[in-house]
Amino acid sequence: MALEHALLVSLSEQSGSGYELARRFDRSIGFFWNASHQQIYRVLKRMDESGWVTGETVGQQGRPDKRVYRVSGAGRAELARWIAEPTDAGHLRNELAVKIRGAAHGDLDALRAEVSRHRDAHAGRLEVYRLIEKRDFPAPERLSGTDLHQYLVLRGGIRVEEGFSQWCQEVLDALLPATDRSTALNPKGMRE
Repeated sequence: MALEHALLVSLSEQSGSGYELARRFDRSIGFFWNASHQQIYRVLKRMDESGWVTGETVGQQGRPDKRVYRVSGAGRAELARWIAEPTDAGHLRNELAVKIRGAAHGDLDALRAEVSRHRDAHAGRLEVYRLIEKRDFPAPERLSGTDLHQYLVLRGGIRVEEGFSQWCQEVLDALLPATDRSTALNPKGMRE
């Protein structure tokens, strides 16, 4: 996916300035597609030159004028073309997984600390996603259109974070020294 397509999606939901788009990225799309503020401004300029968006200068009281962008007809056509285009099923590319695979050649205490840090980070992100779900989508069964689509993406993020947090805990349980593992597990091999 090109940043252009992420911006077209965001601008299709609501027009905005480069600054407003950057803030939206920080609060939503940025959870699964990163872009710096400078990248967003550069790409918006390129999209404007390509005719995918139109920009209008809006005066502001006591502040510099801002340029507000909207998706053009050509931009809507490009977005529709891109949505219909097949997407590769991504591969898990995770540095932590490679470190775990090489655990026999390193410091297990340091690796356990790193896995714990990742587990906690994913658990924290999961908590944020669940708060967003509760705040923004209290009745998901009544959703349709853009609201439903946003909710479905959020649910995907929740599932990913749940899975990654659980996997990190599974790794931590497995990497416990043998003496600690026997006391941490009940007779059926489950954590108490």
